[in-house]
Amino acid sequence: MPYVLQNKNTDQLFTCMLVNHYGLAYYGVKFWAEQEEANELSQDFLLSIEGAVPEQWQVIELEEGEMKLCNVKLRNDPNLSVGWLSTRKPEVRKLEN
Repeated sequence: MPYVLQNKNTDQLFTCMLVNHYGLAYYGVKFWAEQEEANELSQDFLLSIEGAVPEQWQVIELEEGEMKLCNVKLRNDPNLSVGWLSTRKPEVRKLEN
């Protein structure tokens, strides 16, 4: 199961440029494969991102299909973000500049 970062205030999932197992860059949901790995690495990851406030983010578990659906909804467009609702459905939003 993938583990992702969710903003505690907005339900937004953390998205960024990633590289898939084919070596291709894409815009999607940042994830870790194991919960222990996510808990250990997520704080340092957030500290490395300018403007990120680690206390505003929590690690949550998604099913692999749910995370893939979020990535599809993002359409590889860095102008979009995705929120994960309590109904276990993604909500795509346009980022404000």
